[in-house]
Amino acid sequence: MAKQLPEFMDRTEAERLGELKEERVKVNRSAKVVKGGRRFSFSALTVVGNQEGVVGYGFGKAKEIPLAMQKAFKDGRKHLIRVPRVGTTIPHEVEAEYCSARVRLLPASPGTGIIAGGTVRAVLELAGVKDVLTKSYGSTTPINLVKATIVALGQLRTKEQIEELREVKI
Repeated sequence: MAKQLPEFMDRTEAERLGELKEERVKVNRSAKVVKGGRRFSFSALTVVGNQEGVVGYGFGKAKEIPLAMQKAFKDGRKHLIRVPRVGTTIPHEVEAEYCSARVRLLPASPGTGIIAGGTVRAVLELAGVKDVLTKSYGSTTPINLVKATIVALGQLRTKEQIEELREVKI
């Protein structure tokens, strides 16, 4: 259950979004030792969003950094989710985990800003959340932190969504 990611948007809805911004979170270099020396390859982790409630992540691998970045951006467009917001913050407190990375997101009053580490901050900025307090526990691996944050944002529900799901007035 810890590795369950939220429902991603379908392709047609994602294509109607328009301009998506991209932020590089991590580029990793790995080496393969062969007879003639080392062969390097790169992997890139990016976060994609429109800063208006839509965010996703992408991961790409290639022999050169620009190609890995392109693949990661293309992959990010496939993994978009819609994030419910109340004003400039999130509707309620939420905690989620992915592998051994745990993230807790707390709503904050206007003017607080994004109190988060670099990896979680990138996801929240591109999601359009402006005031939030965060805490991460466990693993600090960027890919696991990004996925844990996406899982947490996928668990958010507005008051109207909860009323509709339960078919009662709150």
